[in-house]
Amino acid sequence: MTLLNEQLILQAWNHNASPWIEALEAREITSRELVTNQAILETLQDIPSHSVLDLGCGEGWLSRALAAEGRKVVGVDAVPMFLETAKAKGGGDFKLCRYEHICRRTVGSTVDLAVANFSLLGRQSVELVFRRLRPLLNYGGHFVVQTLHPHTSCGDLPYKDGWREGSWAGISERFQEAAPWYFRTLETWLQLFNETGYSLQTIKEPVNPNTQKAASIIFVAQKIDV
Repeated sequence: MTLLNEQLILQAWNHNASPWIEALEAREITSRELVTNQAILETLQDIPSHSVLDLGCGEGWLSRALAAEGRKVVGVDAVPMFLETAKAKGGGDFKLCRYEHICRRTVGSTVDLAVANFSLLGRQSVELVFRRLRPLLNYGGHFVVQTLHPHTSCGDLPYKDGWREGSWAGISERFQEAAPWYFRTLETWLQLFNETGYSLQTIKEPVNPNTQKAASIIFVAQKIDV
């Protein structure tokens, strides 16, 4: 089931790449406009870094924002349409790459900072990228993850790890079937960082001003150098 769901994630994003790009350009995703875009930018501004790897960069909005600050950005994604759009808009060195293929050869160089902004959806693929990323970080390098907050995204289902059905609720009807995603409790996220060689420095919980609930959770971790 895990491998099938991993394939369905990629399949769904390939099918929905066009409406996703349109939604971002039209600023239709309220939580991003109100909270999470600014939250990740402010978090990254506090981390000194010259080179950045944008994991699951999509159409490249975050890469462009970081490049505008003078950082050298490499963006990777497995969806061709996202990469075509990112390259056309510029602001980084964009590469078509699945997470299981991330390495020094595919990325091109080591980096000071890696960021995954709502781009870690699977189980096996996420565990793999945590391990594959570590050798790509320079000494003292940081890994920042913004994702759905476990407490607010759990809904009425049991608070335990497991695959969940995706949803495009509240977004345009142009979207097709949503991708499944793997739910992790807060404890499991913390274990994943610890077991793969990172020291967690900060946890942020950006709040949606309209709902007064956590819109996301941001983990700021540093590579443990031995």
